[in-house]
Amino acid sequence: MSTATLPTISNCTVAACSYNHADACSAAAVTIGTKPEAACATFIPLSVKGGLDRVTSFVGACTKADCSHNSHLECTAESIRIGADKADCLTYSAR
Repeated sequence: MSTATLPTISNCTVAACSYNHADACSAAAVTIGTKPEAACATFIPLSVKGGLDRVTSFVGACTKADCSHNSHLECTAESIRIGADKADCLTYSAR
């Protein structure tokens, strides 16, 4: 799978995340984990901003096995949205 086929992060409204810049994720890739509510495991709550200046962020991996978009730990959604207080994948859909 190439980055051209990986789902993008269409927006992120988690203001407390170091990778959030103007509702856009600046991490090169994120991992959606198995924490409650399909949380973004790349979430880092620091006051120092991280990430790249210009980037299209992708979903690198998804370990949320019960998500309908998960196929062999890869996200098959066209894009995802991240939000809520705990950096949840708002595109998550139970099988």
